[in-house]
Amino acid sequence: MICVFIQLQCKPGTAYAVADKLFYREICSELYSTSGEYDLMAKIYIPEGTDVGHYINNKVLDIDGIVRSLTTMTFKAF
Repeated sequence: MICVFIQLQCKPGTAYAVADKLFYREICSELYSTSGEYDLMAKIYIPEGTDVGHYINNKVLDIDGIVRSLTTMTFKAF
């Protein structure tokens, strides 16, 4: 599995709705509300051999209310 962290900036007033949609898709191992430039941070495990860009575009970024995202890929846990 490939672990990625995705920070999401939402339209004003939509963060809870976006979080609910992510929760019901059952793709996040962890989902946080955050302060600062982004409203939410999701920890997602993507199956090996899956195109990360397509996975994120098709399963996360198609949710209405998301304005911007920042994806951080991980390589090794210590």
